[in-house]
Amino acid sequence: MTAHPVKILFLASEVESLAKTGGLADVAKALPLALKEHGQDVRIIMPFYKTINRHDEAEKLLDLCLHTGNDCQDIDYAVYQLMLEDVPVYLIQQHNYFERDQLYSEGEFAYDDNGERFTFFSRAIFQVTEALGFKPDIFHCNDWHTALVPYLLKQKYGHHPFFCNSKSVLSIHNAAFQGIFEKHQFQLLEDLADGLVDQILDGYNCINLLKAGIRFADKINAVSPTYAEELLTRLGSHGLCDYFQQRSSDLVGILNGCEYSDWDPATDRFIPANYSSSDLSGKSVCRQALQVKTDLAQLDVPIFGMVCRLTEQKGFYLLLPALEQFLRHRVQVIIVGTGDSGIVAELEALQQKWPDKLRFIHAYSNELAHLVEAGADFFLMPSLFEPCGLNQMYSLAYGTLPIVRGVGGLKDTVNDYDEQPEQATGHIFYDPEPADLLNILRRALLLYLEHPEEFQAMRHRAMLSRFNWQQSVWQYEALYNDALNVNPIQQP
Repeated sequence: MTAHPVKILFLASEVESLAKTGGLADVAKALPLALKEHGQDVRIIMPFYKTINRHDEAEKLLDLCLHTGNDCQDIDYAVYQLMLEDVPVYLIQQHNYFERDQLYSEGEFAYDDNGERFTFFSRAIFQVTEALGFKPDIFHCNDWHTALVPYLLKQKYGHHPFFCNSKSVLSIHNAAFQGIFEKHQFQLLEDLADGLVDQILDGYNCINLLKAGIRFADKINAVSPTYAEELLTRLGSHGLCDYFQQRSSDLVGILNGCEYSDWDPATDRFIPANYSSSDLSGKSVCRQALQVKTDLAQLDVPIFGMVCRLTEQKGFYLLLPALEQFLRHRVQVIIVGTGDSGIVAELEALQQKWPDKLRFIHAYSNELAHLVEAGADFFLMPSLFEPCGLNQMYSLAYGTLPIVRGVGGLKDTVNDYDEQPEQATGHIFYDPEPADLLNILRRALLLYLEHPEEFQAMRHRAMLSRFNWQQSVWQYEALYNDALNVNPIQQP
């Protein structure tokens, strides 16, 4: 714990147990709780969505009005509070922006005013913070939704008596999503929008919010060491290589932790039998339950599971051709997820071709996700890129050996059988080619069938792997201290 608590305002568009669409929400809950446990003074701020859990428990704190200073109408809004264990969560309620059925989109179509929505949110954060009397040492921003805050902190509030000593940290959870919007969505920035366009014009008179954060944050972190390295390359930077290279001395990679209280086979309430590394008997019960649940024959063949969003990022254009060949073997494959309609159609067609070996469940169920982790023998993550990934960590804990592409956090958390046989916890392939994925799938199958003792040793080793938030908190505290020591004259 640092000598004096750091005042941290954690800015997030979603938080696990309140509103969630992806891994950002998991971090936005777990990291603040871990920081609080370390003695830091941390608060969370997020939009008050219509769909937020525990909606009726929220306590109203403030009524405020954002003066736009433009031809735009002033915007009335309210601030509520919930407690996430012992961490306060401030919720910004504005009906026009956040009283919607989803967080960012309807189906596959993003809301066409997302730039305006999160510009309002970013501007309101400063007003709320001052009204509550909470003077942050650190604004911890996350992804494009709050990446405007470092720009505002430098350009609008740099000499404000309440914020002049505040610094910003930007966490990159997925740089493929950058928040690119036409300039007209930034009317709420007053005349600051023109300066922003000059700094980070993305072509066609658009503003790229993530670029704003990269350009103006005091420190930047990616959610795994390998992803931080990838962001400095042309191939892995999602078109932002030059920006990341300019800030390379301020960029670090800190691996996300895993919330094992929710993902522990010894205590998991979603699975029919609990088990541990010292007693694996319950895993066979889970395996049978998974076969029954998915209407697959209860055969003694290896089960390969996958639970994810159905997107190109997750490697489906490698996996689908590989499965055409792999399903000729005596295996069972179970894929659970929702997303791209084209991927859905191809998976459904493949299931019709292999009805006894492939199950595709076009849905998301938390209970089924737990059962796949517990009941499968291998877990598939052939991602094109993966900033950190959590499912491989869950899989390790459940003794379900990950088969991953060697990118981002996947490379940082899985030890490959061929590269490190004595420390192996899974299988890694590298080239984004269906043939390379098929090869590693067959190698995993061969290990399972012909070397059962080695397979069991890997399973035991995997279950002893741990990636705790406490390991990462120290690195975040060091990053905050580095940010606080940035000379205000040395702005980017």
